[in-house]
Parts: sequence; structure tokens; C-alpha cells
Amino acid sequence: MATIFHGESCDQDETADPLAELFATTRARTMALAETLSDADATIQSMPDASPAKWHMAHTTWFLETFVLRDYVHAYAPFDASYHFLFNSYYEEEGERHSRARRGMITRPTLDEIRAYRHHVDQAVGTVFATLPQPARDLIELGCHHEAQHQELMLTDMLHLFAQNPTDPAVWDHPRNIPAPVPDQIRWIAGQQGAVEIGHDDNGFAFDCEGPRHTVWLHRHALADRLITNHEWQAFIEDGGYARPELWLSNGWAWLQAEAIAAPLYWRKTDTGWRAFALDGVHPLHPAAPVAHISHYEADAFARWAGARLPTEAEWESAAQSCDSTAGNQLDVTGPVRPRAAARGDGLRQMFGDVWQWTGSAFLPYPGFVVAEGAVGEYNGKFMSNQMVLRGASCATPRGSARASTRNFFPAEARWQFSGLRLARNL
Repeated sequence: MATIFHGESCDQDETADPLAELFATTRARTMALAETLSDADATIQSMPDASPAKWHMAHTTWFLETFVLRDYVHAYAPFDASYHFLFNSYYEEEGERHSRARRGMITRPTLDEIRAYRHHVDQAVGTVFATLPQPARDLIELGCHHEAQHQELMLTDMLHLFAQNPTDPAVWDHPRNIPAPVPDQIRWIAGQQGAVEIGHDDNGFAFDCEGPRHTVWLHRHALADRLITNHEWQAFIEDGGYARPELWLSNGWAWLQAEAIAAPLYWRKTDTGWRAFALDGVHPLHPAAPVAHISHYEADAFARWAGARLPTEAEWESAAQSCDSTAGNQLDVTGPVRPRAAARGDGLRQMFGDVWQWTGSAFLPYPGFVVAEGAVGEYNGKFMSNQMVLRGASCATPRGSARASTRNFFPAEARWQFSGLRLARNL
């Protein structure tokens, strides 16, 4: 059953403080996403890049316990001292931690014990909320947006986990709507030209890697008015797209051959056509829906095949600044989220929601970027190598957590996320 997030997880009065409401709503959303999981579902790790749901639930709680309660609440005693080692992710300044690739070995604490851990920390934060200094409040805000990222990861990691089960179980059973008709041909929307500003404007929350705001120079270009669909991707496959080395970057072609890649992740070729595994099980592929679960290598090869290219992140952001980042198909309720066909309309569509959009830009620091002091400075800066930028949001992104300046990033071969593409071309 779908669950709307109301934020019932804390007992404090939340009506007078927007941050308290954000905290309660965020913490409740994580619990709702895990509501249908068994202890086994929440413990198993399907690959080194994915984490168990139980670990996500604990790590986001560890973040608050460590950086807020430990550092700002006098005489706070940790819920369990061993959790500091178990649920640290990559914060070197916080000391030793359990291996990322072996998070699925943490059979204990149990799921119920992690739920108790979350309740304990929520209550502890609620007790001192009104007395916390501004630096602690800033960390709570960061922790909420950090947790929103992990909620999306929970969904994509759950999808990858359940896809390994030979019985094709659904995380959530949900009736499917009649597929929408395949959209018309792409229309090209001319982008801004010349000097434009990108990066966060310091109005509201942003992660450190979204700034500083700075000027870039854009040449004449155009963006596709919508995302690439499953129907168009099928044409790429049928035209030998996965067998033509001239379309692929060298590393991409080597990756394709080594991994025997022949279609997007979760696609299955059957006698009756393509089917795909999703959070509600195996269903016929929706031709009009945006293609999802593709790598940067695949997106780049498709763009070459289509006589186009991927947009730069500056081109994408300059266009997105006039769009509503809270619109589109994003996460509102628990359930089997999935990309949906583009709604009819003029101008740019699907800038936010459905799938993250690969760009042709490497994840690098903006001019003037400075890593923050302390452990929280390890959040983004140290990953600015061998990663490609994705923009927008996906159907698994909690609504309200994305901005035009948001920079998602993954290695070029990653494809278990809801990742797709929009084309660009020179004019």
C-alpha cells in the first residue's frame, strides 16, 4: 500500500519550525520505505556498490548521532558504541569503519534493533532541538538532505537486490496503467548563448559542490525537448548499437565486451518482446517511458548514433534555471516508482523527475571551490575524480530535494540508478 509521508516519527511540536518539520518528514519517509521489508530483505547486499536497506537506515542515523548529538549535546551517550565502526561510510576523520563491500555481512544488529536506534536518536534530537546552536541546526539540515539521497539509494539498491532473486518478487504489488502513446519526434529548443551564470545562488540549502556561482561561456546549442524513450532505445539496439565499436568510447567498448552488455540493466528479451524488472516485478516494457538504468558509456554511444551529443552540465543548468525543480515525476509516496512518458506540451519537458540525465561533463570543482573543514568536508570534494555528472532528478528522488544546481555524479559504468539521457546538439 502506498504511504504518504506525514512526519509522525517524532513527538516534538513541529508546527513552528520548518527545520523540525523537515527533520520529522525525512525520518518518517525512510521508515516508510522499509516498512514492507523482512530482516533478510534489509540485510543482504547484492553488489559492492549497493548497500543493504538496514545499513542506509543506520548510517543516516549515525550521521545525526555523530555530528549533532555527540558534538553538540553535553554528556550524550551513544546508543551502541560499536555502531560508530559499523555505520561510518567513508569519513576518514572518524576513524576505522567496516568494509563497504561487506556491509551485507552485518546480520546483527537486526532490523528491529536498527529501528530502535533510529527512534532513540530521533527522540534525543527532539529533546534538544529548541536549544541547539545554529551550526548544529545546519548539520541537521545537511543530515536531512543527506538522508534524502540515501532514500533514493535505498530504492535503487532494493531494485537491484530483488532483481537477483530468480522468482522475480515485487517489492510492492501495484496495478499498471495502460501505457501512454509513443511521443512525437524530438523538438529542439535553442539554449542560451554567451556568458551565463551557473552554480547555487546561496538562496536556501545546497551541497558544497554546487558552488561557488560563476560565469561560463556557452556556444550556440540546442537541447531535446524531452528524454529518450524505451522505443527509441529499441531502435538503437535493432540497428546494432551494442555491436558497433565506432559509436563507443574506448573504455566504454572495453566495458561492454568485458561485461557482455547488450541492453539496459533489467531489460529481458523474450519471445513476446522486451520485458523489464521493476519494483513491482516483471512487466512488458513501456515504449513511451524514458529509458532508464543506462551507463554514461551507453548514453554517449546512443547520442553518437542519433547524430547528437550529451549536453554539458552548464548547458543543462542554464536551461533548467527557468524550470520548476519541484515538478515532474518524483518521489511522493512509498510504492513502485518508475519513469513515466512525457506529458504533452511545448518547451522543455522532463527536466526534473523520471530519470537522472547523464551529461558530458566530468565531476570537477567549480572555480573557487574550497573543501569545508572537518569530517563533513569529506562529503563531496574527495570524489572529484573519475566521475561523470548527472542532472535533474528521478522518480526515486524525494520531491523538493533537487535544484537546478544539483550535481549528481557516478562512474561512467554505473547504471543501477534511474539514469537516462536527453540529447543536445550544436547549432
